[in-house]
Amino acid sequence: MAHIQFCENNFSHGTEEVVNRLKDEDYNVEVESCLGFCGDCAVGPFALVDDEFVQADTPDDLYEMIKDYLDN
Repeated sequence: MAHIQFCENNFSHGTEEVVNRLKDEDYNVEVESCLGFCGDCAVGPFALVDDEFVQADTPDDLYEMIKDYLDN
């Protein structure tokens, strides 16, 4: 199963909604206080999926990108 990590500092971009959606779907989701991508974290919503950096313009786009990644 894929390992999905989020930075709680990135919640200001709406990623908490993505976390909750993925947890509801029983994905392995982890929230860290900092993932070390501070420059990217300030720009927009992002996550690490199996240690691959995934960033989008909106939380909905991030969710879709993560789902696409997991489906491949």
